This record gives sequence, C-alpha cells and structure tokens, in this order.
Amino acid sequence: MLGRNVTKLILVVTAVRSKEEAVELSRTVVEKRMAACAQVLGPVTSTYWWKGRIETVEEWLCLMKSNADLYEKLESTICNIHSYEVPEIFSLTATRSNRRYLDWLERELEK
Repeated sequence: MLGRNVTKLILVVTAVRSKEEAVELSRTVVEKRMAACAQVLGPVTSTYWWKGRIETVEEWLCLMKSNADLYEKLESTICNIHSYEVPEIFSLTATRSNRRYLDWLERELEK
C-alpha cells in the first residue's frame, strides 16, 4: 500500500569501525528524534580504496529511518560522532511504504 508523503521517507546508511560506535550513533539519533528507528548490523567486511591503497576492514552498519526534511541535521550529527576522516553517509528514498509504519515514523520524528 502506498503511504502518504512516502517520498519523504529515507533510509540513511553509514558504516563505522566498532559495534560500540554504531550503538552510540544509533542511540543518539533516535534520542534526538532525527531517526525514528536505527538498526545496527555487523560485523561486515568492507573493501575499498583509501589514499591509494586497497583496504579491507571489519565494520558495523547503521541503518536509520528518517524523513528527508531531517537529513542535514542527521548528517551533521553523524559527522560529529563518526570516527572516520571521510564517513560514508548516504540516503535512499522510499517509493512505497506500509501506511501504518509511515504514520508511526512521522509521529516519532522531530516536529
């Protein structure tokens, strides 16, 4: 079922170096109502280019459900907590959502 204002629903993703950092970040953004829900997944193995070399590290993913209107605040908060020099932060926009979930999410976010 297509929910109202569904294009405002976003999933913000970042990867951090430890479970502790992921839990701190997730709790902070939920407490500040920049995300209605944050999930921690991991560990995952990431391979990427960094400063001319291929790196392979263990990371933890944070998945944060939010609203597009809060993206800038959310990004700023992530950058303030994140331990990486250049943190991965990106947002995916939902095209469909369960109406009841979307209603819940809107109630729990900063007004």
